[in-house]
Amino acid sequence: MIKISNLVKEYKMFARKKDRLLETMFPNFVHKHGTFRAMDNLNLEVKKGEVLGILGKNGAGKSTLLKMITGVVVPTSGSMEVKGKVSSLLELGTAFNPDLTGLENIYQHGQVMGLSLEQIEAKKQEIIDFADIGDHLYQPVKTYSSGMFARLAFACAIHVEPDVLIVDEVLSVGDMAFQLKCFKKFEQFKKEGKTILFVTHGISDVLKNCTRTIILENGRKIFDGDVKTGVDKYKKIMVGLDIDSEIKEEDNAPIVQNDSEVWKNHFETNSDPLIYGTNAVDIYDYGIFDKEGKYAVAINNQEETTIKMKIQVKENMEDPIFAMTIKDIKGMEYCGTNTIVYKMATGKYEKGDCILVEFKQVIPIAPGRYTISLGCTKYNSMGELDVFQRKYDVLFTEVVAYRECIALCDLDSKISYKKIQNS
Repeated sequence: MIKISNLVKEYKMFARKKDRLLETMFPNFVHKHGTFRAMDNLNLEVKKGEVLGILGKNGAGKSTLLKMITGVVVPTSGSMEVKGKVSSLLELGTAFNPDLTGLENIYQHGQVMGLSLEQIEAKKQEIIDFADIGDHLYQPVKTYSSGMFARLAFACAIHVEPDVLIVDEVLSVGDMAFQLKCFKKFEQFKKEGKTILFVTHGISDVLKNCTRTIILENGRKIFDGDVKTGVDKYKKIMVGLDIDSEIKEEDNAPIVQNDSEVWKNHFETNSDPLIYGTNAVDIYDYGIFDKEGKYAVAINNQEETTIKMKIQVKENMEDPIFAMTIKDIKGMEYCGTNTIVYKMATGKYEKGDCILVEFKQVIPIAPGRYTISLGCTKYNSMGELDVFQRKYDVLFTEVVAYRECIALCDLDSKISYKKIQNS
């Protein structure tokens, strides 16, 4: 549906306003600008039915790419082929006239999207019902609240039967009831095999909705592949690490390990976990234990379970954060915790110290296969997160239950009932 080859987008940068004016007036004689390359030689193909998640930090080029695909921005060089009708949720309501009523803007938006009057008439009532703004439909849009404006704009954008839908951080607008309608419509598009480009900073949204992920950095594509791997690499970028930084287990043996028994040998461990960080610590052993302190190969979702890890300190530090996360096989985070959530001062440690960390809790999630991830981090004086070490998906485990579990977790409800008189 989309084929992009060697795509480049450059913007002129001027140090002073008068330099821009002089170059505009005398383009053949005055050259006062520098160049900012927002998109740098991008190659990309998106097939029919794919839901492509586009990740990247602010300024990576995500919105620039989407604007070029929709035709809002013209590339500096390169080629781009887009098949079918494109509908974008980039900046809701960009085709609206604030002086026209909501109903008049429905017609105007449809015409901008290339619909005939007959097609607009056929879709009008669906748009009105979806937006659900009542009599405000007949008032000028400039009198709308931001919520009403977003509802009408979203309804117009998704009812043009697009072949390619582009969504940029605006999937959830309005109140909870309207957000639910938005997500249901998004799921409908996925089932219909629409091609969707999805930009968000919500990692869980990417894991849930996308079939493929790319990562952009400084206008370049630095990753293109499966969703879980892409999300894990993006997490490294978000804490300032190189996308390919990794620590091998055998390269990071502890300085001293006097324990007679290694916990992790009693569990199903990941032979290829994602391990990264500054190497200021080493999480060298870990395990899962039941309420009696015995190895728990499976977790009972109604009984107390303790997840333990042993950490060796390789640099002096104060109040590190200890963290644990439980994810499903697809990489969706189900639950987790850390010491900063509980506002715990974890103390001072010197090089060579060993720390035992225990997370003791009931884990009331649905039965199934899960992974355990462990980490040790700290916020520095600049408010940035320093990752000393993260070990993603190091342990495999299975959650079991004595009773049926509905959806994602067991509420462990105490249900009561009695017969009463009808008054």
